[in-house]
Amino acid sequence: MPQPRKRARRYDSEKTRAAVTAQFAHVREAVEGLTPEQLALPTRLGEWTVRELAAHIALVLRSVVRGVAAPEPAARDVVLLDWPAATRGFAGAVDEDTRELAEWADEAGGGLRELYARTAEEFAGALAAAPDERLIVTRFGGMPLGDFLVTRTVELTVHTDDLNAAAGLAVPHDRQALAACTRVLADALASKAPGGSVELRVPPYAVVQCVEGPRHTRGTPPNVVETDPLTWARLATGRTPWREALAEARLRASGDRADLAPWLPVLG
Repeated sequence: MPQPRKRARRYDSEKTRAAVTAQFAHVREAVEGLTPEQLALPTRLGEWTVRELAAHIALVLRSVVRGVAAPEPAARDVVLLDWPAATRGFAGAVDEDTRELAEWADEAGGGLRELYARTAEEFAGALAAAPDERLIVTRFGGMPLGDFLVTRTVELTVHTDDLNAAAGLAVPHDRQALAACTRVLADALASKAPGGSVELRVPPYAVVQCVEGPRHTRGTPPNVVETDPLTWARLATGRTPWREALAEARLRASGDRADLAPWLPVLG
């Protein structure tokens, strides 16, 4: 029997806005200190160097600025739980926009430092100009600003981790941004693989049930997957393979159904 679609959880507007602002500020401080040699380093994102990755992180917020500045769309086209799967169809457009922004930063003078300063200022203005419920234009279609800001916590958290891995940095993760990212990706898994036979635990931020099969009603469920937030983000976005995380003891999986590999990644 088909499982009913789960209702998206609610996110605190003030905390989400503060989290996105704080995480971008952490990245901005790190990017402003990167050397030319670090900017030329490869990343785990195809052909992107650290330079393109840094430009893309700015694009994550500039998409909010662009969306608020555009006329309000007539309809809501995508809901929060559909967003992770929707990203798969836009990889080419994202790559093109990122490279154009990186080139613009170089040609305009001031480079990434000026790009980040301008982005932070314009993003603050966009937040002040629009309430969460306002529909904005995104590359995925019309979305409420509040929902789109939640997706920005995922982008910023994941790409901060990419930046740290590529450039040997230790840019901190804002706690609220990491929490929202963890919950969105956990809920996306539960939506992609509905059911109650497996419990995914990502303490201290998320617990969801997923995967069709026998549902437990009390006590410890027979199938449990547990990991930390950053490992979960890497699994959910395809940056870490399931078997690698198991082999390195970065996740615990118990029970004959506790293999989530067939449903990963959840974000393209």
